[in-house]
Amino acid sequence: MLGVVAAVLFFIAFLINAAEIGTNDVFSSVNVMLLGLTALALHVAGVGTGWSRRR
Repeated sequence: MLGVVAAVLFFIAFLINAAEIGTNDVFSSVNVMLLGLTALALHVAGVGTGWSRRR
């Protein structure tokens, strides 16, 4: 799930950068890209993969 979130954040960052949309400093394309990288790192680390049952 976090991998999909990262892909969406990367796409939003790309659109902001490609369209040269003027945003405030908090919602800049670099900050959105860094949020995507954080979500991708958490996905690779195994966070949010779901619960496993104990037998």
